[in-house]
Amino acid sequence: MNTRTQKTDFTPVDQDLYAKAFQLLDPDPTPEPATPAALAALAAPAQVPLTTAAPVRLTGPVEKTLTDALTFLDTHGWARHSLVHPEGARCSIGALRAAAGSRNTAYRDAGNLLLDEARRQHGKKWQTIPSWNDTHTGAQVRSVWEAAIRRAHHLNI
Repeated sequence: MNTRTQKTDFTPVDQDLYAKAFQLLDPDPTPEPATPAALAALAAPAQVPLTTAAPVRLTGPVEKTLTDALTFLDTHGWARHSLVHPEGARCSIGALRAAAGSRNTAYRDAGNLLLDEARRQHGKKWQTIPSWNDTHTGAQVRSVWEAAIRRAHHLNI
């Protein structure tokens, strides 16, 4: 079967022009002799890591504030009935203030999340972080802090 047609719309290629274009792209088409080091590099398999690095997850400002505040409590101690104890321990709100550095958005959002978690665990009657902090044990307070940090992490805030 013959599939050629008599008339085409294609312009014939000028072979000299075609060769000249490739010469401009690759002026020296003859390869240089390979050195033993180059041959060894070609023969050796490429080193590909078997594992890839896990994606980096950035900590949100609320999670960071809560984590830093809990670290502050672990380092300096937890207090009741006092924003700052004379020996350096702080209540929950004092630790939040120390971690945030100022009453910024992260400080307010971290406090709201902490109070919300306190209400989840200990009832809806708590109006402020200090009132909740002062009426619970250290273990109960820590449980709320840890749950609030997990929620902030899960919410990516």
